[in-house]
Amino acid sequence: MQPSGLVVADDLTGATDTGHEFAARGRRTLVSARGASTDAGARPDVRVVDTDSRYADPSDAAARVERAVGDGGHAFVYKKVDSTLRGNLVAEVDAALGATGADVALVAPASPRNGRTTVEGYHLVDGVPVAETDAGNDPEKPVETSHLPARFASSTFPVVRLPVNRVAAGAAAVADELDAAAREGRTVVVADASHERHLEAIAAGAARADCAVLYVGSAGLARYVETPPPAGDGPPPVPRRERSVLCVVGSTNPATLEQVRALPDSAVVPLDLEAAVESPEAASENAAAACADRLSRSGLAALVSAPDADAPARAVEAGRRLGTDEAAVRARVSESLAGAVARLWDGRGESGRGGDPPESLFVTGGAVAADAFDALDAAGVLLAGESVEEGIPLGRVAGGGADGTPVVTKAGAFGTPGAIRKCAARLGGRDDFE
Repeated sequence: MQPSGLVVADDLTGATDTGHEFAARGRRTLVSARGASTDAGARPDVRVVDTDSRYADPSDAAARVERAVGDGGHAFVYKKVDSTLRGNLVAEVDAALGATGADVALVAPASPRNGRTTVEGYHLVDGVPVAETDAGNDPEKPVETSHLPARFASSTFPVVRLPVNRVAAGAAAVADELDAAAREGRTVVVADASHERHLEAIAAGAARADCAVLYVGSAGLARYVETPPPAGDGPPPVPRRERSVLCVVGSTNPATLEQVRALPDSAVVPLDLEAAVESPEAASENAAAACADRLSRSGLAALVSAPDADAPARAVEAGRRLGTDEAAVRARVSESLAGAVARLWDGRGESGRGGDPPESLFVTGGAVAADAFDALDAAGVLLAGESVEEGIPLGRVAGGGADGTPVVTKAGAFGTPGAIRKCAARLGGRDDFE
């Protein structure tokens, strides 16, 4: 039996986004939420592990990565990192490089299709240095530098840059650069990439290099990583048919707020933030009842934690009055959203009267998605190899009470203004929801 490829991601939506790049090429791809395991039918060609470590302590994040890599024997290892460089980037890459025993960590977080490029070592989002974007104002781990070599200055390994002229020279040139770096000892190589063809050359060069390579990137590089042929069953299909749709919107990213505004007003259920901070259980009960009402009337309910740009500040203020810090506020809001999901699936949505669970699920916000899967006792997602939009994959819940349920997960920053509405329409088997 051939070994599976392994992807190690630090949050769930990033895990599904990257896993999709393998599923889209016909590989059976299982995303395991928070490191959970399940047989999920046939052995996957690619297993994607969410370590849920983006905002963990760096030493804890490193330990989670080491556990995910395990004893080796993988066809390849891909360390997925955030395309805006948030999280424990250096600690996790160092841990993965040490755990795999690879000679080189090839770091290429660019995803030109999504506006993420790396130019002369500087990582840009839509042409803006990443530290000057929302990632630079991340409430827990703000990105302080846009220069990748500077970001990796704290690495325990030497760091060298692979400039764009060598990348543009093609796979052979990239392979030569990687082998040269490896001859100097275990090394972190950070690569420029401003076009898709650059990522293709980087991946092809890694495949032909004589040294052992740990791939490090966002979903962009994963699109081109060479994999063994499929071993058996491919991705599970999600046929188009009419279904009820529950959307759970836990991201406060400005892109997501714009997407919420595109939803039908009649479908939106704003979470009571003050109630969520004070009593997540009560807030989830009320939210589930409101969602059940929307689902019974129109087949679409969208439970939203931040219906407007001021909502996060209101939640923080509610926490301040209760003596609760920002991290605890975010945790209680996520707990409220996940609690509503659990109530709807176990029949407690209609004020305790029971009812059919939603027939499909959309979730945005990585931590909220992971909490929702925990609430459903689900092990993860089997990806379908289809995306609704770039970076927004479709799949089926694997394990738990919602096993087999069609699901879409979305990173908060991804998607056009109509993305959530499009996802709901695809899941619901409709042209649109009115």
